[in-house]
Amino acid sequence: MSVLTDIKARGVEDILITCTDNLNSFTDTIRTVFPEAATQICVVHQIRNSCRYVTYKDLKEFTKDLKTIYGAVNKDAAAPALDAFEQKWGKKYQYAVRSWRTNWDDLTTFFDYPMEIRKIIYTTNLIENLNGKIRKYTKAKLSFPNDDAVKKSVYFAINKI
Repeated sequence: MSVLTDIKARGVEDILITCTDNLNSFTDTIRTVFPEAATQICVVHQIRNSCRYVTYKDLKEFTKDLKTIYGAVNKDAAAPALDAFEQKWGKKYQYAVRSWRTNWDDLTTFFDYPMEIRKIIYTTNLIENLNGKIRKYTKAKLSFPNDDAVKKSVYFAINKI
C-alpha cells in the first residue's frame, strides 16, 4: 500500500485503469487508495492459474472453451459463455471455474473499452516483458555507484528496446 500512497502523495489524483495479477489482493489495495480506478485482473494469469488443475488430455479443449469467455464481443456475451464453461467443466475442475466466478467483475473490466485496446488492458504481459528486458540489461552490471546510475541504466535499457 505504501507504493500507492506514495504515488498519491506525489500528486496523482486518479488512475483510470489498472491491470494486476492480483497477488496479495493488490486489486483491493488499489481500490482503497484510488477508489475510482477501474481494476482488471490479468486474464493471461487467470488462464495459467486455471490450467494448473487441468489434465493434459483436457487442456486444449479447456483453453478453447475459456477463449469463448474472454474472446466474447462484450460482457453480456461472455456471461453465458462462462455459464456454458461451468456446465461443462464445473464438476471436474471446480477450483478453476470458481476462480473465474469469484473474480468475474475484475476479469471483465476490459469489456468496457474499445476492442482495439482490450488486449493491452487484459494482460500484464507487456509490462512484464519490459521489466524482464530492463532486468536483463541492468543485471549485467553487478553494482551501481548511486541512484542516478541506476536511473540512467534503466533509461538506456528502455531506449535500446
